[in-house]
Amino acid sequence: MGKRVAIAEDNILALRSIIDKLSVYDDIEVVYTANNGLEMMNHQQLESIDLAIMDIEMPVMDGIKATQQIHERYPEIKILMLTTYDDDDKVFNSLLAGATGYLLKSESSKYIYQSIISILDGGAVMSASIALKTINYIKREEEKNCVQFSLTERELEILTELKKGLAYKEIASKLFLSEGTVRKHIENIYRKLQVNNKVSAINIATENKIIK
Repeated sequence: MGKRVAIAEDNILALRSIIDKLSVYDDIEVVYTANNGLEMMNHQQLESIDLAIMDIEMPVMDGIKATQQIHERYPEIKILMLTTYDDDDKVFNSLLAGATGYLLKSESSKYIYQSIISILDGGAVMSASIALKTINYIKREEEKNCVQFSLTERELEILTELKKGLAYKEIASKLFLSEGTVRKHIENIYRKLQVNNKVSAINIATENKIIK
């Protein structure tokens, strides 16, 4: 049975290009097309599709907003963003809205097809340049959080060992410090994170991706 796909794209030339790229694959059926996100979301056949291919910049309702609403109403429908935009905000807002793929329109028909199959098999896909942006974004956020709380490298080490469940004495032995020094570092950690216990410190550090 073919994979049932719908496409939201307001540019007629881009739409024809996407349909042409998919037309060579017998197991992909383009069920319907829409000119904007609202039209996609309100289509009577929406519930029957397996995957929505979504442009981002469209009139009436953009692709990110439509993605969020479709994902909330029909979480079983997979959504692939196919766009010319590669800026950070659009990438991450799309992923947060519920998209499981983000490809640039310049990708080959074979890669778009393989990405659709991968998504429908439970995977997530990105163009190579988008994946690199995502990695760099995560790194920047981690660095930003460390700067925000001003934790030193030693404090991060001790906080990581605390998360592993090690006692002060065990941390001191592992890091070749005195137990008193470890306690002093932990006091500084609590002060910087504005907490008064180990559990709260670990939770804040983990939530903010200061430690893994």
